[in-house]
Amino acid sequence: MDSNELRADIPALQEDTYLNFGAHGPSPEYVVNAASEFIQSHEYETNSRRDPYEVAFETYDNVRGRTADFIGANPSEVALTESTSAGINAIANAIDWEPGDTVVRTDLEHPAVTLPWQRLAQRGVNVEVIETEDGRVDVDTFIDAVRGARLVCFSAITWTHGTQLPVAELVEIAHDAGTFVLVDAVQVPGQLPMDVKEWGADAVAAAGHKWLLGLWGGGILYVDHQAAEKLHPSSIGYRGVETPTSDPYEFSPGARRFEVGSANPASHVALAEAIDVIDEVGVHRIADRIQMLSKQLIDGVPDEQLHSPIDPESGLVTIEVEDPERTVNRLSSRGIVVRSLPSPNAIRASVHAVNTSTEIADLVSGLETEWD
Repeated sequence: MDSNELRADIPALQEDTYLNFGAHGPSPEYVVNAASEFIQSHEYETNSRRDPYEVAFETYDNVRGRTADFIGANPSEVALTESTSAGINAIANAIDWEPGDTVVRTDLEHPAVTLPWQRLAQRGVNVEVIETEDGRVDVDTFIDAVRGARLVCFSAITWTHGTQLPVAELVEIAHDAGTFVLVDAVQVPGQLPMDVKEWGADAVAAAGHKWLLGLWGGGILYVDHQAAEKLHPSSIGYRGVETPTSDPYEFSPGARRFEVGSANPASHVALAEAIDVIDEVGVHRIADRIQMLSKQLIDGVPDEQLHSPIDPESGLVTIEVEDPERTVNRLSSRGIVVRSLPSPNAIRASVHAVNTSTEIADLVSGLETEWD
């Protein structure tokens, strides 16, 4: 399968020029069908033929294994969550915080990352924000910030600029300081290769409803096995303990302790199907095509209007305009879907391999009035 064949299987891409994959990636028919078929089988057949809990647990295990293989982890290090936000909150709430503890984040983070730390600040935890420039983190500033911090959280790819942060380097610096590292990787799977072991972070949160073209609800949380043993989830249920009837209970080893109860497996069935599809096309081929199409867009935009690198590092291209909401609406009237950003004062196009050169040219043409 190539990107053109994949595009042909996505109903939402057959009319409009869709360039908002960094928010939501419309699914191919077979990804939706995988979820639908699981629901029908689980609801119509399993009660009379097999125990529905047994089927669900087998499904969870299969998806953990498929996801782990895709991100370079062990299955025991993967928890199935609802979203990236759920994974970040799970880690934030599993640490025994004390007043005076310090959390470090950058000023590039999505609300999924900022809101949990705002809440902790109300309990006396210090939240230090690293100021950045052009979507970059100054390493010396990072070194100073994580010294003495209990946790640092940052994005692998910034949602504001589309820049790649040097994850492995920042993780090593933080670990040298004795600081736990949580990475928001939601913009990575499906558009770039991902290997959590190469990164070395303690925990990585992501989801499949963007570049992977999966369904909402298919989140994943990687937790290093040693790191997991020091974390005590605030929510508990039969999926996250060794023996549900034991008193006292014991959390399951590894990341599974962050799973709670009877969640519908359908979104994660779709996640596994989406991973299979992306693997069939080839992540490296996808990354190369995204690079080519993003460069085409960037070459059509004046340098002074760009907030993203001239040599693109992802499919996220951020372009300064006078009135982002007006521009989004104007482009929408032409059948071109992008989004505005709260900061910087810009619109963001999210270019996937399933887009075409003609669509990129249409966006450039639609933007020309912004700087004529």
